[in-house]
Amino acid sequence: MSVIMQNKQTLLVAILSLVAVGLLAVIFYSPIWWVSLTAPNYPEESFPDGVRIHFHMNGVFNGCQKQDKAEITEDEALDCVHEMDTINHYVGMYPIAAGGPVERGFGQFLMAFMVVMLLGFICTKPKIRMALMSAGFLGIALWMYLALYGEEGFNLQNEGFVTALVTSLDQEASGESSEPEIVIGGITGVLKTSLEDSGVEVILPSEVAAAKAKAEKTDVGKTHLIEQLRITYDIDQAKSETMEPWKGSSFQVMSWHYAKSLGRYFNNQEEIVPMVATLETAVKVVFFGLLAAMVVVVVGARKNNGFFYWLLVMVPMALPLFFIIDYSAWLWWYGHTLNDMGAFSVKPFMPTVFGQGKVAQFTTHSYPYTGFFLMLLTSVVLAVAALIRKKQFKESSD
Repeated sequence: MSVIMQNKQTLLVAILSLVAVGLLAVIFYSPIWWVSLTAPNYPEESFPDGVRIHFHMNGVFNGCQKQDKAEITEDEALDCVHEMDTINHYVGMYPIAAGGPVERGFGQFLMAFMVVMLLGFICTKPKIRMALMSAGFLGIALWMYLALYGEEGFNLQNEGFVTALVTSLDQEASGESSEPEIVIGGITGVLKTSLEDSGVEVILPSEVAAAKAKAEKTDVGKTHLIEQLRITYDIDQAKSETMEPWKGSSFQVMSWHYAKSLGRYFNNQEEIVPMVATLETAVKVVFFGLLAAMVVVVVGARKNNGFFYWLLVMVPMALPLFFIIDYSAWLWWYGHTLNDMGAFSVKPFMPTVFGQGKVAQFTTHSYPYTGFFLMLLTSVVLAVAALIRKKQFKESSD
């Protein structure tokens, strides 16, 4: 094969791979999947999409839109993440924030890991590839260590992840309040009574506007959000005999936040403590597992056309499959890890992964969103790049 043809193929593979890198960056900040609940007590006029939430790589966010109609006046959209949490807790389901804590905490590192893999896939010279990937993985390893275990390492997390942790607790942390408040809107009557009987303070929608207006006057950047978490942590630490003072590492924040999320509605420490211990073990396993994977990939990909070389493109290509597996597994966990303290007793069930389902009077909807379609596009782009590279290797060996 001519040198000119080889150069053209190398350039085309590089362009396609870099397009995939750009898509990965967009995917990280895009909603990947959406879920909603519809029911007669959520009329379409007020809830055109039902109680809707969006799953991202770094958190779960509100999918409800502010309604601006003649018969409906809203200062801002109802927070449907909390609305869904409130609905789910009646059947003993843990809050949405209890799912996928490790995946969300490591999301930015995993995406960077795949970017380095694709940069290695572009390179056809083994020595340069190994040097490039070694430098990239070393940078990720240092970044990951400082974020997870370094003092104030939580500052190295992305703002979306920090925002998701703060809003999942729905707390207004300030020096004026001795106890953070849980703000839940949209459900009155029996829900309000039940929550207050459980010792949870409820603020009705009519009371939310004033608090939100005050919050809008403050800096809502990442630094402010982390300060909210720190103040809340200090309040909890002052009441505890076992909690360590604030260090600000991601490991500390993730562990504390997970325990707080699990205990938001069901403060059963006999169940929560082992679950938090499992999280802490999982964080350590993933941390050292990623470090080991970096070494294996660099050493294994030293040869062109070998198994580990093709792994460099196959892993990012399989991202949609990984997401579906992880998403389905966590849905199973939600439906099979029901707390006995729920108001209603239901048999373990598998929530709907794709399409429509039915739970009591609620119709569930679960469908892919922008980010997932971009994942599929990324897979197609990388599949074309892989075929070109395979043809290039085959022709160069003839």
